[in-house]
Amino acid sequence: MNFQNTNKPLKVVISVGDESGIGPEIILKALCSNEISENIEFKLVGSKKNLQNTYEHLRSLGLENLANPKNLKVIDLEISPSNNNPKSNYGDSSFQYLKKAIEIVKQYPNSALVTGPICKKSWSLAGHYFSGQTEVLAKSCGVKNVGMLFTAKSPITGWRFNTLLATTHIALCEVPKILTTELIHSKLDLFKDFCNTFIDKPTLKVAGLNPHAGEEGILGHEEKDWLNDALITWSNKNRDIKLLGPLSPDSCWNSSVKAWSDKNAEKHDGILAMYHDQGLIPMKVIAFNYSVNTTIGLPFIRTSPDHGTGFDIAGKGIAQSQSMIEAIKTAIEMTKNSRLLNTH
Repeated sequence: MNFQNTNKPLKVVISVGDESGIGPEIILKALCSNEISENIEFKLVGSKKNLQNTYEHLRSLGLENLANPKNLKVIDLEISPSNNNPKSNYGDSSFQYLKKAIEIVKQYPNSALVTGPICKKSWSLAGHYFSGQTEVLAKSCGVKNVGMLFTAKSPITGWRFNTLLATTHIALCEVPKILTTELIHSKLDLFKDFCNTFIDKPTLKVAGLNPHAGEEGILGHEEKDWLNDALITWSNKNRDIKLLGPLSPDSCWNSSVKAWSDKNAEKHDGILAMYHDQGLIPMKVIAFNYSVNTTIGLPFIRTSPDHGTGFDIAGKGIAQSQSMIEAIKTAIEMTKNSRLLNTH
């Protein structure tokens, strides 16, 4: 399947996600934003009834800048409840929406997938034992080497801030067991391909696993035992990449703060984090509302807002839609740039 640019209109398929959360609200707000290109064909996968109910409820709260589901192309899936547990039923629906959305995107060249937030616990209650949407995407596409990358374009400088995770949804105690030279090399290969879309000779940083990157074995042995050598080996094979690391994790992202807000600051093109929170904490602190979860290594572009279901604010009309807007904009930008796309 080759997703090269064509003369056909770009399609963006949006999986609504868990409808008991803020997903429907932020989607209806985002699709009404003047930041979204008008020359895009959108297809929503979800319950048209639930989307319409959300729209009417938000209008009753006084919200006006909303896309009306009556004017949207909705692939209307009515998933019959399997039991009396609403959480389980919403989890099953959001899982089925994602599966259908993947099926649609795979059918159309020049298309991208944007996914709304889901609740992993609800998926589990419904019998869908995946640790996240990334894992479903990888299995559905038959791809082993995928990357969970968080990307954000600064509204101040236009600089693109990228953080890739070496490991994703696993317990912290499992991280040192999962990390290997082969894993680091595979993630750096993905990262190189991604960053080369924006710059020919990118600069990549790698955060250490341990405090102060192990302090030469005093505060942890992984860097000294194998990570240093792994980075040297990869760097020797990729001379067009400036690779720095392993760096002390507590200061690795300091330059990101400067580059986000200062046009004259020294720029880097990406940071490889060793585990989920190590990468996500600085990403969300620096670029909250602008950060987008992107799956790289698939035969199409997939993005998602960098936040959860927001059950505590669902239905109140106060959910911020900027991250969903950025997810849609990023999906469009990346899909238009065919160099990003892998073919399988």
